[in-house]
Amino acid sequence: METQEVEALEFEKHIAEVEDKIKRLKQLELSDGLNIDAEVTRLSQKLDRLFKQLYSKLTPWQKTLVARHPSRPHCLDYVAGLIEDFEPLCGDRCFGDDMAMVGGIGRFKGRSVIVIGQEKGSDLATRVKYNFGMAKPEGYRKAQRLMDLANKFSLPVIAFIDTSGAFPGVEAEERGQAQAIASGIEHCLNLKVPFVAVVIGEGGSGGAIAIAAANRVLMLEHSIYSVISPEGCASILWRSASKVKEATEALCLTAQDLRRLGVIDEIIAEPAGGAQRHHKEIINRVGDVVERHLKELLAQTGSELKKKRTDKFLKMGRHFAKSE
Repeated sequence: METQEVEALEFEKHIAEVEDKIKRLKQLELSDGLNIDAEVTRLSQKLDRLFKQLYSKLTPWQKTLVARHPSRPHCLDYVAGLIEDFEPLCGDRCFGDDMAMVGGIGRFKGRSVIVIGQEKGSDLATRVKYNFGMAKPEGYRKAQRLMDLANKFSLPVIAFIDTSGAFPGVEAEERGQAQAIASGIEHCLNLKVPFVAVVIGEGGSGGAIAIAAANRVLMLEHSIYSVISPEGCASILWRSASKVKEATEALCLTAQDLRRLGVIDEIIAEPAGGAQRHHKEIINRVGDVVERHLKELLAQTGSELKKKRTDKFLKMGRHFAKSE
């Protein structure tokens, strides 16, 4: 199985040592012509066992670190791997274009679709270019314009969610960030076409749900989805950033917590070691799961899709209101 070489997280140090041994052995084989296949195989099997043991019992904070790993595949990676003939559509026809919000039309498994999502970038230059995945009002209005296009031409919508939240700057507030997010949720609920959203990394606050109020909400196994970041929660409830681990526990932000609570519809399993180490495999796996859900949704009428989607989110609100 092809594995990406990535920077190890703090809790993966013992695994990084084994990865380093394998890397040095392979380099030694290339330079000296030695046959060390048996030792590489042994270490690779040990590495696989370590990954399975570690990733089967990650804490919520460790899952948060994995979800934020800079080497995880981002929105544009999924677009490149799953969407043929993708044509980006830019601008909100009101203020300008927002690079953090990706949007366009293409073909998914032979079917024309509208794609929207947040792009974080993969290095410093692209992170700055895409504003670290934090969209401004024009980004959410661009997404709404694409949803209207989907309704007009009866095109299914696929959304890839990966943001720490909407951009919190003064200029965003001046241009109506709150209204743009609220209108985004309304557009999601009013769609009369199949709508599947996938949380591929972080799903932060209204910045995520503005394009994620879908018929089917899916999450990668080690992604997170929450009303506020753990850091923000810790600073509000405990007045201390040192309580961030306690905040992750309280927020119930993991895919497993949210599936148990009925907030999401399915968890997409990640290969051992996380999506950051297996780009091609996880992108193909996401494509297969999204295709399955789209096929189920395509059998429903536009009115049914809209009503079931609205009822789904209203039911959540009533359930949590009663539990309080």
